[in-house]
Amino acid sequence: MNLNILRLMIANLRKISDYSISSNKDGLQGFFCNFASFKKNEFIMSGTLILLIIAVYFSVLLLISFITSRKSTDNDAFFLGNKKSPWWVVAIGMVGSSISGVSFVSVPGMVRSIDFTYMQTVFGFFFGYMVIANVLLPLYYKLNLTSIYTYLDTRFGKRAYKTGASFFLLSKTIGAAARLYVVALILQTIVFDRWNVPFGLTVCGIILLIWVYTFRSGIKTIVWTDTLQTIIMIFCLVLILVQVSQRLDFSFGELISNLVSSDKTRIFVFDDWHTKQNFFKQFFSGIFIAIVMTGLDQDSMQKNLTCRNLKDAKKNMYWYGFAFVPVNLLFLTLGAMLLMLATQSNITLPILSDEILPLFATTYLGKSVLVFFVIGIIAAAFSSADSALAALTTSFSVDILDVQHQDNKKAKRTRMIIHICISIIFALIILIFKAVNNKSVIDAIYTIASYTYGPLLGLFAFGLFTKLKVNDKVVPYLAIASPVICAVIDYSSKSIWNYSFGYELLMINGFITFAALWFFRKKEINTVELTQK
Repeated sequence: MNLNILRLMIANLRKISDYSISSNKDGLQGFFCNFASFKKNEFIMSGTLILLIIAVYFSVLLLISFITSRKSTDNDAFFLGNKKSPWWVVAIGMVGSSISGVSFVSVPGMVRSIDFTYMQTVFGFFFGYMVIANVLLPLYYKLNLTSIYTYLDTRFGKRAYKTGASFFLLSKTIGAAARLYVVALILQTIVFDRWNVPFGLTVCGIILLIWVYTFRSGIKTIVWTDTLQTIIMIFCLVLILVQVSQRLDFSFGELISNLVSSDKTRIFVFDDWHTKQNFFKQFFSGIFIAIVMTGLDQDSMQKNLTCRNLKDAKKNMYWYGFAFVPVNLLFLTLGAMLLMLATQSNITLPILSDEILPLFATTYLGKSVLVFFVIGIIAAAFSSADSALAALTTSFSVDILDVQHQDNKKAKRTRMIIHICISIIFALIILIFKAVNNKSVIDAIYTIASYTYGPLLGLFAFGLFTKLKVNDKVVPYLAIASPVICAVIDYSSKSIWNYSFGYELLMINGFITFAALWFFRKKEINTVELTQK
């Protein structure tokens, strides 16, 4: 996100983005209008090819859905995949769901402004995943959870439980819809505008496709489709890298030498404490971001809970952590190579870094790269959108409506209705984004949504690392007050000291929640031991 923590948090993280969309076509929407340089017949061929590939792609997804749902379509399959998912399948799929279509575009572009220093945060992610594997997963498996927020009910009470779940529902709904909006906009501009297809119809079509292959077996299907989509995303990324390498006309050795010697491949910053790219700021923030955005996120943890046992879930998290590092390094390498190509070919780069990869994909690298680019961002976006849809359905069904206390037939019907409703909400939010089409409003939405992860961090930290009880009635007010205080602190620091908080804001938010819970603690000790021995 060039790079403010708030967007970095909501976008999966691994979900990095600084996506700018404005009313004067100076963002992606306007940028893709550079297609005017294409001959009409060339564009039609490209658009038709893209649609054909998408059709084949979704046919495969539907086939996977059919195969995985043949034996079971009940709530246990939808919510937890009958706890039969192979750990390596889950690990591969989580890589794709962690990288949204926005990140596909943004991460290469950030090289221009912050070099490879984002890798410092990625290294922090890795250690955060190790904490999740050894602290949170044992807890979730011991309690045999379907929704991870049920822990808050066991530890604090019903109000804390509902508060945590509500914060997740708000954040995930807005964040997932926003990322899907970007992909819908790209497809609309590249393909459907030329055929006079309304944007609303494009959005409904995309949502319908996701709903069709997820509504029967939910997470049971998604762990397999996400695996396929991750493989496709990485394959497209490698193909784009090869195409750019050929345009540079370097041998492999020359390419490596130029990358190593480039000042844009700098990773570590130790000597400047004022910059947001300081190693210690990024590394430790990465640890906490991973814990919050993965370990305390129903979307990510739901996949882990589909593994056969705790041992397999830990293996999944270890290998996922290892795989996430080289994938992000490849995205950054692509960004460095694009900057080399721009210098070599005297290409004027756009002001917004997020537009660098789209510029090359649509204008300078040919139709094959355009196709790879579109398919890559679709795979990345849909692997995060489908799992978000399943997680939101699970959380609302279990946490808000208590379907686990209904008979199986009624619970299944309730779950299917919720699945449809959330799909409709996705479509409505995307259409609102399109109607507003204003950067400041969208930025505000991202900011508001991202603040909700701090209270979750504080709640879980207090529950895990203390045995104290709190007054359950005040928890919702404390969780709301914490982001408000953070906003005041951030605004005041800008006004008084001209200092803008970055990655550290998440930790401050969590600390304030933790401190507030401590202040309103009860004298008695929680006698139920919830942690894994």
